[in-house]
Amino acid sequence: MLPNPVLRVCEPVVRVAALLGGYGLTALAVLVGFEVVARKLFAFSLQGVDEIGGYIIAAMAAFGFSYALLQKAHTRIDIFTARLPRTAQLWLNVLALATLAVFACFMAWRGWGALADTIELKSVSSTPLRTPLWLPQSVWLAGLALFALVSASIALHAAWLAFRGNRAAAAQYAPRSLEEQIEAERVEIETL
Repeated sequence: MLPNPVLRVCEPVVRVAALLGGYGLTALAVLVGFEVVARKLFAFSLQGVDEIGGYIIAAMAAFGFSYALLQKAHTRIDIFTARLPRTAQLWLNVLALATLAVFACFMAWRGWGALADTIELKSVSSTPLRTPLWLPQSVWLAGLALFALVSASIALHAAWLAFRGNRAAAAQYAPRSLEEQIEAERVEIETL
């Protein structure tokens, strides 16, 4: 199979975003652990760990959407489509990718609207930290924008391949079969 230009461009960016999200979650775990110990043993609180945690989780989830898409980890119910002819499966997959891309673009558009309102109103959190909300919302919007870009690129590439009649190449965007999922789990277990 020919190299995939969309995945070649998207994978490194998405991988870095996923790693940064992982580091953010690790930092959050350390903060929460410190908060628990400090409250229990020293009656001391950092004030705002829960707020920071919410920001980290929202941003991590937004960036995680792209990673899940590239790993074919988004939930797909294919109990009926697996029984259809290959051509029908291909076009339903293209339709699913297009629908996901439209939804991702809608989320990014609405995220931009929320950020624009926040900037216009100079909104800050109603917590002791008084965080200017444009800061966490900007990171969150970057994750949504990345997801919109990646999902739209994949949907357009899959549709282009399908319309050109390159069904084998377009099938690389199909969800993993049960056998592929089992094999991936087997390999993961063996590497532990």
